[in-house]
Amino acid sequence: MTTTAWGNAVIVEEVAVKQSATRRRGKAREFSTLVQLLEGEEGESLVRFAYSTGGAARRGPVTLRPADIHRLKKALAKTPRLRAALAWT
Repeated sequence: MTTTAWGNAVIVEEVAVKQSATRRRGKAREFSTLVQLLEGEEGESLVRFAYSTGGAARRGPVTLRPADIHRLKKALAKTPRLRAALAWT
């Protein structure tokens, strides 16, 4: 169960794309971009893009590099409903 601006929702399918970014001092920061298919309280489908730094979905901008998009497309092969909701064939 998760909360959205439209109320509570259930996570139906989820893809996590692992990423890392190197900070100025050379220390890498690990995080994941999440793409989730949610089902709202009245059965409506929602797609949420978020990022995670330890398991919990966080709001904020999500930035993907071309290599990350490639990994996302590969991961969507395992989530047919989410892939259909995004209209990525």
